[in-house]
Amino acid sequence: MGAVSLLGVSARISDPEQLKQLLGIPFTPEQMACVVAPPAPQVIVAGAGSGKTTVMAARVVWLVGTGQVAPEQVLGLTFTNKAAGELAERVRKALVRAGVTDPDGHDPDNAPGEPVISTYHAFAGRLLTDHGLRIGLEPTARLLADATRFQLAARVLREAPGPYPSLTRSFPDLVSDLLALDADLAEHLVRPDALRAHDAELLRALEGAKLSNADLRKVPEAAAARRELTELVGHYRAAKRAKDLLDFGDQIALSATLARTRPEVGTILRDEFRVVLLDEYQDTSVAQRILLSGLFGEGTGHPVTAVGDPCQAIYGWRGASVANLDDFPEHFAHADGSPAARQSLSENRRSGGRLLDLANTLAEPLRARHAGVEALRPASGAEHDGMVRCALLNTHAEEIDWIADSLAHLVRTGTPPGEIAVLCRTAADFARIQGALVARDVPVEVVGLSGLVHLPEIADLIAVCEVLQDPGANASLVRLLIGPRWRIGARDLALLGRRARLLVRHARVADDDAADLGRRLAEAVEGVDPSEVVSLADALDTFLEHPTDTGDDGLPFSSAARVRFARLAAELRDLRRSLADPLMDVLHRVLTVTGLEVELSASPHALAARRRETLANFLDVAASFASHDSEAGLLAFLGFLRTAVQYEKGLDNSLPGGENTVKVLTAHKSKGLEWDVVAVPGLVKGTFPSAQGREKWTAQGKVLPHSLRGDADTLPDVTEWDARGLKAFHEDMKAHQHTEELRLGYVTFTRPRSLLLGSGHWWGPSQKRTRGPSDFLRALYDHCAAGQGEIEAWADEPGEDDENPALAAAAADQAWPLPLDPVSLARRRAAADTVLAHLARLTDTPSGAPGGPPARGHAPGTATGPRDPSAATYPDDPAAPPPPAEPDDPYEPQDSYETHETHDPYGPEEVPPDDAHTPYPEDLPEDTADWDSWSTERPATAGSPTAGRPLPGAPHARVPAQQTAPAGHGHTAPAGHGHTAPGNRGHAHTPAPTDTSAPTDTPASATDAPATAASATDAPATDDRTGAPGLTPEEARSIASWDRDLDALTGELLRARQGVTEVAVPPSLTASQLMHLAADPDGFAQELARPMPRPPQPAARQGTRFHAWVEARYEELRLPLLEPDDLPGGQAEIADERDLEALKASFERTPYARRTPYRVEAPFQLDLAGRVVRGRIDAVYREGEGADTTYEIVDWKTGRGRDADPLQLAVYRLAWAEQRGVPLESVTAVFLHVRSGETVRPGRLPGRAELERLLSGDGGPPPVLTEPPDESAPVGG
Repeated sequence: MGAVSLLGVSARISDPEQLKQLLGIPFTPEQMACVVAPPAPQVIVAGAGSGKTTVMAARVVWLVGTGQVAPEQVLGLTFTNKAAGELAERVRKALVRAGVTDPDGHDPDNAPGEPVISTYHAFAGRLLTDHGLRIGLEPTARLLADATRFQLAARVLREAPGPYPSLTRSFPDLVSDLLALDADLAEHLVRPDALRAHDAELLRALEGAKLSNADLRKVPEAAAARRELTELVGHYRAAKRAKDLLDFGDQIALSATLARTRPEVGTILRDEFRVVLLDEYQDTSVAQRILLSGLFGEGTGHPVTAVGDPCQAIYGWRGASVANLDDFPEHFAHADGSPAARQSLSENRRSGGRLLDLANTLAEPLRARHAGVEALRPASGAEHDGMVRCALLNTHAEEIDWIADSLAHLVRTGTPPGEIAVLCRTAADFARIQGALVARDVPVEVVGLSGLVHLPEIADLIAVCEVLQDPGANASLVRLLIGPRWRIGARDLALLGRRARLLVRHARVADDDAADLGRRLAEAVEGVDPSEVVSLADALDTFLEHPTDTGDDGLPFSSAARVRFARLAAELRDLRRSLADPLMDVLHRVLTVTGLEVELSASPHALAARRRETLANFLDVAASFASHDSEAGLLAFLGFLRTAVQYEKGLDNSLPGGENTVKVLTAHKSKGLEWDVVAVPGLVKGTFPSAQGREKWTAQGKVLPHSLRGDADTLPDVTEWDARGLKAFHEDMKAHQHTEELRLGYVTFTRPRSLLLGSGHWWGPSQKRTRGPSDFLRALYDHCAAGQGEIEAWADEPGEDDENPALAAAAADQAWPLPLDPVSLARRRAAADTVLAHLARLTDTPSGAPGGPPARGHAPGTATGPRDPSAATYPDDPAAPPPPAEPDDPYEPQDSYETHETHDPYGPEEVPPDDAHTPYPEDLPEDTADWDSWSTERPATAGSPTAGRPLPGAPHARVPAQQTAPAGHGHTAPAGHGHTAPGNRGHAHTPAPTDTSAPTDTPASATDAPATAASATDAPATDDRTGAPGLTPEEARSIASWDRDLDALTGELLRARQGVTEVAVPPSLTASQLMHLAADPDGFAQELARPMPRPPQPAARQGTRFHAWVEARYEELRLPLLEPDDLPGGQAEIADERDLEALKASFERTPYARRTPYRVEAPFQLDLAGRVVRGRIDAVYREGEGADTTYEIVDWKTGRGRDADPLQLAVYRLAWAEQRGVPLESVTAVFLHVRSGETVRPGRLPGRAELERLLSGDGGPPPVLTEPPDESAPVGG
């Protein structure tokens, strides 16, 4: 391009030393050479921790300060909004600090320009907006949200003409496959017809080949599937065009096409941006490289500076091409054709020298592959800093304990939890690590969606959703069946599988007409996934038709399994009726019916509390997904989860929060982050480095063939279509995968500043073969053995005949049902007989008669009459085998949602009375349902904890009787703690009754129990119920316990008939609910007692979209701003859209728009008066450093009214102060009315004591003095 015109820009810096003094940074010679390089193309290979962001900011200051460019002529691109915001802030502050710009001394009418810092995607979007018409793209094209992408892809699959016999995966998987192939085609600028031609040629070439093994036979299957999937991609793209929609892949592909075919666009942009900075260039895709080189490269000599590190190129599996960095000098050559300069940054100022020695050893093969990569050097004086500790334990459980003990010790000795991270290769161990740290009172946070879905409470919720959406989701159903709730044994599970196969066989041969057999089979499987034909869910449904031993195939299921199968089938059938409801309604209904939320809420244990937070975080993800498309359903959400977890195609962008907690995250997510201490568990063979390679195009229809990719030269491919050629390809792919694992290891081991903990084990949690140390752990061992660290434990290799102790322990721990000794079993059966006789006497109805309590020994559907499966009972069957152990199960089957011993409502150790034996008013004949007389005959004892009064210690609100539902018919108990009103029996989380198939003969001591119980009902109730004749003291105490339960039920019924109903405040509140409680206690109680659906609120939706826009303005959000509500067909939203744009413009005029918030949309949990208040703070701004740090909380108000409750700010202020551990006085809070730009700053906000008095009902709302709006007040003051 030649010399850059100064354009009248005055020079203020003339010497590199002057730059050092102005910025106060002691640049290294390497850094200074990059900063002051002439305005010409260059690539900087910046090693880990070498200060690349500092160098980029300083280079802008140098070029602007020396008068070579104006600030607004600088373009900087990076990958995330958060990174772009940080880079922009660094550049802005550096310019001011160096005196190059003076924001306070300029003419208001002639403000100085600022560098344009953006993300790659945002830049591409702006390019299409400004120049899209040059390639026929209308400016009205809108960007698809992720929710809408999955919903649209699912709709295309449903409406596709078909048939597609080669697409044999489940429907949700096909949604993900369709989007994956579409994205790959866009990333590599490959037309669908080119892919079809490639696969057609491949199939012709394979016609004469000898397909001698399974891998070879997969090749034509994958090609056929890819041809059909390509056809679906065409339908999907047509649907996008018809709706004038684009996704991120389209955006980049069209921008690259524009840059490649319209050279005048490059000329315009090169004139606008005289200097270009490209961050993390090793993570760019082929399409992004074509876009950037087409605009600023290809022999123009434009001053482009790319910064990256090929050793940290860890995203190749999701589209990034490390060849972009290696080939930068050729792609961005000088005007004379000479390659661009290559410079290096190798001094690491983050980690100690001993840690860098380890990283350099691992990265040696990488340095040999890539030009310009140098070994990392520590800063002067840090050569001997840093420590490595390693351990090899005997079992996986011992390794988790070692990690947890080590971190707990560090926290106790002064290391802040926020300076510690646990980096795992996969998320499979997150639940165990979280549980171990919580058990040691170490605050811990699991980061990222891919981590959330591996935690047990989330995995079970997803499993239920999978079964509801897909009857062929056999793996998910098995997970539920063998889990801690249903506890189906291996024998019954195998029999269920046999019944499923029998159903398929019977369906195929029911008609003996052999002539029509082929036609009927073709009709049966047309449009059906063959893998879904054998469906355990279908077999489960048969227990609704034949719940007993009669009338079915005669398979010898245990009586308990039959009842549990019927109960689960009824539950799933009921849930499937709501699948068409909005996503959040479906998820909350699943939580309610399965009892998961109640189980977690009722537990006082710390681990359960942390898992409640996990569940809330997952629901936040779902709500965010649903908010971008009002029609997004469960199917689209499941497809979204698959893609986010398996491929992380930009969907899972969550970063560690600012809370002072140990962060648990995957190694991939740690890139760009640093901590004082990093622990890396799971350094065992096959895990880290992983032996699971990238998906091969020869076996997967969704993968683009390597020869069509833009980076084909860097990938192995098949040379001969025979067994030898395919084996060589597999070996080359393994080598390629090993290189990528080396890069990931290098990133992982360069995260700590001072201490690295690495560990492994011999025996996995469920493996029969040993694992042993991986190459990475052996490298740590050698490093420590050389005197650079400490070997804390190193277990000997087990012998050849040794067995995994974890399997034996699991088998012993998971026996089902839990065995009972004969005495306890007889005692329980006697107690059950006592209660049955007692109820029969009360109702004057013989046991087993219609309307009366069922006789023991009768199964559902027998002569006693049909019964709801939810009222079924379970046996004590010590002979049932334990559930089978599965390899690499994400978490142990015995891990439940809680750690207390009553977590399993169906365990045979707990058999309180329930619906199976206790008649309710709707179950009794009208002439016998005399509840009033029964209640008066059995008053609650003085010692009963629920004798006619609310739960102790819980504040209550009152609801007038006329506003409550009739007793026994829909009365709703307060949420939380699992309390259920009489009308809501039969939920899945109701405690299970005793064995329906148990014999009715009982010991002699038990036969006297009915008479004893009967006499107790005729006499006045007293606290002493242990003196009945014929019962041992132990039996009497058992019966007294049952009587107390009956008293509790009686008290509950009496309270339901009171004139005023006491409604307990839930254990968990949102900030909005707390304000509702303060403003209108009766209204809040009424809403709790009888929640009603809310009408649509466009203003609230608009406010939500504004909040999302502000968050996206600062945070790392890949979701677009114009989404489901902006799709075609939403004409009623045109006015709202204009109003939203007006809100955005108003916000840009406020002082807060020019400041970078410390946090946006910050979640919090505040413990107030024994209750948890949850919410999200719109924005937090930080001022000062160290002891002078102050925080200002800002709540955006988008409505036209001026009403804003300062109580909301009081809660936010207290939560933030306690979360950060700072004095309450150092936190202020304001409302920003966005429309007017006015700030309202309350004069005095209540503290903890006043808020707790409010929540405890001891007083009205605390007084809050509110100052009038002050537009001239300094922001943050």
